[in-house]
Amino acid sequence: MVRYSRRRLIGLVLPVALVGLNLFAAEAFAQKNARETVIYSPPSLTLVAAPTAIQVCEDAIPPVVNLDARASSPQGYPIRYSWRASTGRIQGDGANVTWNLAGASPGYHRAFVDIDTGSGDELCQAFSSVTVLVNRCPPPLPVCPTVNISCPENPVLGQPLDFTATAAGGSGPHIYNWTISAGTILSGQGTNSINVDTTGLAGATVIAKLSMGGYPMDCSATCVFQFPVPLECRKFDEFPDIARNDEKARLDNFAIELQSDPSSTAYVIIHPGRQGRPGDVQRHTTRVVDYLMNSRGIDSQRIVTLDGPTRSELVVELWTCPQGGKPPVP
Repeated sequence: MVRYSRRRLIGLVLPVALVGLNLFAAEAFAQKNARETVIYSPPSLTLVAAPTAIQVCEDAIPPVVNLDARASSPQGYPIRYSWRASTGRIQGDGANVTWNLAGASPGYHRAFVDIDTGSGDELCQAFSSVTVLVNRCPPPLPVCPTVNISCPENPVLGQPLDFTATAAGGSGPHIYNWTISAGTILSGQGTNSINVDTTGLAGATVIAKLSMGGYPMDCSATCVFQFPVPLECRKFDEFPDIARNDEKARLDNFAIELQSDPSSTAYVIIHPGRQGRPGDVQRHTTRVVDYLMNSRGIDSQRIVTLDGPTRSELVVELWTCPQGGKPPVP
């Protein structure tokens, strides 16, 4: 009985033990898998360019764009960066680089960045790109040439004058266009030198203006000068063959006039009479000059004597001429 009972007991207990052993093994396997399973989160990545639009100009500082890759790894793994661009050249490495777009054609251009984190089976990757607009550099603003006009220093009324200009620099052609406020351009229009007729411009102010053609703005220079009012000789007195004392009184007044302007010149014109005697003109000339010189102190270099045409009777004309004045014509 006893032996039978042990066998029966073993038969009852053994299945239960086997079930328990299986349950323990399953639980242990599940715990092992739970410890080895890891959920990986991908890295985050954004790419920013500054500026997003640039101009490419010849003979200028190379256009450069700053690229900033903002990446993070949730697991804290190191991040490796790989850069490339559709045109231009990437300079530097890491998260912040520069993009040199020298020589890039107008239009949109793209830069790319790839990153990876971790290693082996745990390697995670991400990529991003950014677009930059390249604009053509506007043409340079036009620049006027430096223009100078050489004005006549001593213009002579009635004589043609020459105006000459020099033009240096500028961003356009040298096209000469002259205008004159008074007078007439005789020759040289379209060149850097003109010849101008000044007839009838006594006392006039003349403005010679040179405008350089081919520019959108005013590129001009002017020369301004004034012709002096012509100095005229003035008849001071006229008298016939009068008494000597009366003649002296007339000459005294004439001498006072000459002394008031030491630069003036005295003209004495003697007209012979039709019924006069030979030598009358010479005698009157000598008498007048002698009195002005010896009695009134007038320098002989300031006295000019002229013979006038015959009149009905002898006549003496006294003229004063300022310096530069046109002498009287008998």
